[in-house]
Amino acid sequence: MKLMMSDYKVDMINDGMHEFYVDFHGPSESPYQGGVWRIRVELPDAYPYKSPSIGFVNKIYHPNVDEMSGSVCLDVINQTWSPMFDLVNVFEVFLPQLLLYPNPSDPLNGEAAALMMRDRAAYEQRVKEFCQKYAKPEDIGAVPEDKSSDEELSEDESDSCDDQVAGQADP
Repeated sequence: MKLMMSDYKVDMINDGMHEFYVDFHGPSESPYQGGVWRIRVELPDAYPYKSPSIGFVNKIYHPNVDEMSGSVCLDVINQTWSPMFDLVNVFEVFLPQLLLYPNPSDPLNGEAAALMMRDRAAYEQRVKEFCQKYAKPEDIGAVPEDKSSDEELSEDESDSCDDQVAGQADP
């Protein structure tokens, strides 16, 4: 409930309170700035005594996030969870810290870890490419107005392919 009353966009899955999506913005002054990720949260029956399951739905390039499943390797969530933590901590502290300070020595994405250790500038460029390709707000429905204009854009594209019909409809 505290998370739903905060500034985060929360979309419930099904009717229960155990599964939902949260839209998470990349931290400013990082290569993830401007990116928006949909995070799937699953609360176990024993929550808050047992940690939530957290995963990225859209792709992110990060050593501690599995590229295929979106699973997060985060010590605080996976091993040192405490009932004193809440979901707002996950989105305001734990995930931003994960993106700001990746740990390439404990990777879920070996390629990202190796690139980060070998060539930090190339790693940050790849992060930005993934943000542009997979983490735009309109791609996850964070900005519904943009989504409708995207639909209009795709209609315009189809019209340009079929100029005769578009030309007849105008007069």
